[in-house]
Amino acid sequence: MDHTSLSPLAMFLNAGPVGKVVMASLLLASIWTWVLIIEATVAVLRIGKAAREARAGRPIGVLEPVAEAGREAFALDIPDETVGDKRERVAENMSRAAREFLTKAEGGLPNLAVISSVAPFVGLFGTVWGIMTSFAGIAQSQDTSLAVVAPGIAEALAATAYGLAAAIPASVGYNRIGAAFARAGQQVAHYIEDEALRMTSAGAARARQQKEAA
Repeated sequence: MDHTSLSPLAMFLNAGPVGKVVMASLLLASIWTWVLIIEATVAVLRIGKAAREARAGRPIGVLEPVAEAGREAFALDIPDETVGDKRERVAENMSRAAREFLTKAEGGLPNLAVISSVAPFVGLFGTVWGIMTSFAGIAQSQDTSLAVVAPGIAEALAATAYGLAAAIPASVGYNRIGAAFARAGQQVAHYIEDEALRMTSAGAARARQQKEAA
């Protein structure tokens, strides 16, 4: 085979059985990383858009479970409860639903953290194995020429490259998307505060009107 090619496919085909297993695992991890990044990016964009639209009085969208939790809490009447206490209870119920919703939406982030931490070490294992292969070739052929050690060194460096290809996007994606989810969580929190205030204020106004009409 052509050991001079630097294409990922050629490096994979030129590797030994162990190197191929390592590279295949890292390739699958890299593909999974991009799937998780795309899913998380779409989710955080939808949450941010829904929070902005909800604060502007437009459709709730993906935040409907949070709004439903607020309506359920508001519909529950507790004797001698003040307007302020009810607003806090509604906001707390909505916040609890929002935490569950955001935790589910962030489901892939821990996997990105695992890939970014583990992939370099898997690549390092492939690197060490390739170097061991080179030394074994030297011992078997009793020759230290570059032609003997080059295949094993190429396999070692290829494994390192595959590991970095999986770890770098996972690390960047984890940090950037985690920060984006934090900003989206703040937007949702602002929406919850506004909605709890709106619901309890409107309820108090209706109660006063009914009392005056009576």
